[in-house]
Amino acid sequence: MNANPATPLLDTVATPTQLRQLRPDQLRQLADELRGEMISAVGQTGGHLGSGLGVVELTVAIHYVFNTPADRLVWDVGHQAYPHKILTGRRDRIRTLRQPGGLSGFTKRSESEYDPFGAAHSSTSISAALGFAVGNKLAGRDGKGIAVIGDGAMSAGMAYEAMNNAQVAGNRLVVILNDNDMSIAPPVGGLSAYLARLVSSRPFLSLRDIARRISRKLPEPLHRAAKKTDEFARGMAMGGTLFEELGFYYVGPVDGHNLEQLIPILENVRDAAEGPCLIHVVTQKGKGYAPAEASADKYHGVQKFDVITGQQAKAAVGPPAYQNVFGETLARLADSDERICAITAAMPSGTGVDKFAKAHPERSFDVGIAEQHAVTFAAGLAAQGMRPFCAIYSTFLQRAYDQVVHDVAIQNLPVRFAIDRAGLVGADGATHAGSFDVTYLATLPNMVVMAAADEAELVHMTYTAALHDSGPIAFRYPRGNGTGVELPAVPLRLEIGKGRIVRHGNKVALLSLGTRLAEALKAADQLEAKGLSTTVADLRFAKPLDEALIRQLMASHEVIVTVEEGSIGGLGAHVLTLASDAGLTDAGLKIRTLRLPDLFQDHDSPDKQYEAAGLDASGIVDCVLKALRHNSAGVEEARA
Repeated sequence: MNANPATPLLDTVATPTQLRQLRPDQLRQLADELRGEMISAVGQTGGHLGSGLGVVELTVAIHYVFNTPADRLVWDVGHQAYPHKILTGRRDRIRTLRQPGGLSGFTKRSESEYDPFGAAHSSTSISAALGFAVGNKLAGRDGKGIAVIGDGAMSAGMAYEAMNNAQVAGNRLVVILNDNDMSIAPPVGGLSAYLARLVSSRPFLSLRDIARRISRKLPEPLHRAAKKTDEFARGMAMGGTLFEELGFYYVGPVDGHNLEQLIPILENVRDAAEGPCLIHVVTQKGKGYAPAEASADKYHGVQKFDVITGQQAKAAVGPPAYQNVFGETLARLADSDERICAITAAMPSGTGVDKFAKAHPERSFDVGIAEQHAVTFAAGLAAQGMRPFCAIYSTFLQRAYDQVVHDVAIQNLPVRFAIDRAGLVGADGATHAGSFDVTYLATLPNMVVMAAADEAELVHMTYTAALHDSGPIAFRYPRGNGTGVELPAVPLRLEIGKGRIVRHGNKVALLSLGTRLAEALKAADQLEAKGLSTTVADLRFAKPLDEALIRQLMASHEVIVTVEEGSIGGLGAHVLTLASDAGLTDAGLKIRTLRLPDLFQDHDSPDKQYEAAGLDASGIVDCVLKALRHNSAGVEEARA
């Protein structure tokens, strides 16, 4: 393929098929143009920048060498997939990333045949790629499974569970370890690159296979010695002994930005007759963009920014973020309580635990991407008399549900779950939405579940959880800034299972859980303007329910509406169960439940998402009016 010198190569490459028509000496230019295109796009949309910049050359090399999409390429997490999207037919939409109706910020099966597996949670790629590889093997089809996984994601046990079962795939499975923190390998030099190319070559593999067959015919002691000598020699030269023990042929470390090294090594692995292979590629986050290279977090997630200066658009100054309110409150409480500990799973700043860690480093634990371990570790601390706070995003706590049930709830251990990113999360979409935590926690015996209506309530709930030693307790709060209410100088210990009335009425009662309280109050204003006297209650607790308050409201109001930022099976289901068990619906009481719809909502602004879900003020008002109209229609029908 001969491109016009005046025409950027990227303009001639819309798919990997066209990419594979280029000469190897054109790939450097293509990678540079791809990097520039990604920087330009993310400058307009915001999103994950540094991780994508770090895999530009790797992305080009993989699509150049392997026969995608027949070879199934799985990107772990998906933060780094923007260059992949540009090269796989989506360049014309790349400036819609994370925008309403636009491309997802992660890989998504419905977007492209080049996204064979959706991702956004970490450490799933090897399992999925293994499934693709074995599926092709069983069907007698050509095609490999290729997983690209970061060194951070390798802290999760699931990655090793997959590797431990990888032998069944044979040479159809290729794992590319993208080491972008230099946390495993020494600096990559010419010698290591030469060794990687050598040991991935067919002559070396053939020689090694002959040696293995000969060694098997030796007496058992000599066979074992030969095997250990081979492993030791390669381990001394290159590392990778752990991966060899898991059944992988290890190649690396390799410079992930040197296409002249990457291409032949990937070609060798593609054509190898050995079993599953792991290629250890060392990259630099933010590579090729000076502001990102100079940043401590390598511009992991960014707002819109000026491409020339790297200056990010400043968010409007407003109230403190919920996670910071939590972290600072917990740090203050720990000043006078040496039993308080904080645990996070690779999200110290995202959960506010960094604030706690600064004040109490010896009692702060970042366990990496290992939520299951985090929960059981917290259970052990609680059993030993400590007061652990396990701060995890709602969507990530799902990964540790068995540990919550088995290691915490059954044993009734006082682990405190600080559940960040509860409810809808905007641009990160369905994969990161905290939709299910009330449902999956409030169903458990011994569990207490709270939801903060604002940042002041979050202070009270953090304090309440610290003092709750009789069993597990959870409190949820959303992403983003608070409402601007004044934070209490002295926190209150809330009575477990007791809500509060924030507005009195006598016809309609809105029972709110969490930060929909502000919309419930707006709805009450609109209902009052229509002559409908409205009570607004902040229940505070999904479990245990304030049964006395709910019974009183049901007995004194015509319409009851529950409002929550969670899925079906949460607060509304528990209130309906209470009403049913007590026979409170027999007198014609109208109960309606407002919750998230039974679907995975696409990314949009949180306000738009809640509007679509009917959880804004107008949606609440509409629900009340429909309930009243239904009753009026029934009365008219009876009169007729």
